[in-house]
Amino acid sequence: MFRDECQIEVLAGKGGDGMIAFRREAFVPRGGPWGGSGGDGGDVVLVADSHESSLLHAGRQPRYTAGNGQPGGPCNRTGHRGDDFILPVPVGTQVRDRERGHLLRDLAKEGDRLILAKGGDGGRGNTHFANAVRQAPRIAEPGRPGEERAVRLELKIVAEIGLVGLPNAGKSTFLSRVSAATPKIADYPFTTLDPQVGIAQVGDFDTLCIADLPGLIEGASEGVGLGIKFLKHVERCQVLLHLVDVSESALEEPANAWRSIRGELESYSAELAERPSLLVASKCESDVAEERAAELEQQAGEPVFRISSSTGSGLTELLTAARKIVRGELEY
Repeated sequence: MFRDECQIEVLAGKGGDGMIAFRREAFVPRGGPWGGSGGDGGDVVLVADSHESSLLHAGRQPRYTAGNGQPGGPCNRTGHRGDDFILPVPVGTQVRDRERGHLLRDLAKEGDRLILAKGGDGGRGNTHFANAVRQAPRIAEPGRPGEERAVRLELKIVAEIGLVGLPNAGKSTFLSRVSAATPKIADYPFTTLDPQVGIAQVGDFDTLCIADLPGLIEGASEGVGLGIKFLKHVERCQVLLHLVDVSESALEEPANAWRSIRGELESYSAELAERPSLLVASKCESDVAEERAAELEQQAGEPVFRISSSTGSGLTELLTAARKIVRGELEY
């Protein structure tokens, strides 16, 4: 099950209390104060982990707490620090304050960390309050409470290539053919309900991370269909592959399908509409499909890659061109 949003509350650990104690040993008259300080409370920390692919794990419970610090001991012993609570989240997770909505941190790279709630400081023992005037203080500080915070986690998938297009444009079949991913494939719309990610081998020494996003429909940028929920994932992709079905059984005329998706991208984000993209005629397996691809190329005013995921035709050329744009070897 895929989950790309969740809300959680976190509570860092309380600091341990300082101790009031005095040194009592033979042959040590007036030993003085000897109470240690409490340990600091543990932090709640988010860590971007590539082994996590969804916020399902993070959203399983609404509240996470770190360990409390231990109180100080005699002989000036400092209490143990509270255990940190480490919560792994997928790479690409954005952390927002739940009340104000502002962005706290974008965990966009493997290993990125965010201390979401800082543990409270441990209280000082009476040793710290001794001075020339007050030589036997009976004073110690209590530990301070840890920070508490409510946040909203939003996942934006990090991929080099994003597949966009109308439902049944052939995106899932393409991903399953060029990678080891196993998205659901069927002959009805909206078979892809969650983003799917696969790694495609390009040449002998390179790979591309490809994200298959649920099919967009007209009005997606305004909340129609499934697309609006996943348009945000496209923002992370360096290059977009716009797949258009040119087969005889296509649900929409190729040119109309191309204009529809272009319009939704422009409505959602002007910057996204300018993202490097390659126009792809999918299911190009007959003379009729070739004619429709040529007509699409003429109306779009840009080159159209002809592919067939079923036969494998054109896949190598398409991936090679996409790799060159991603690696900066080809100006778009």
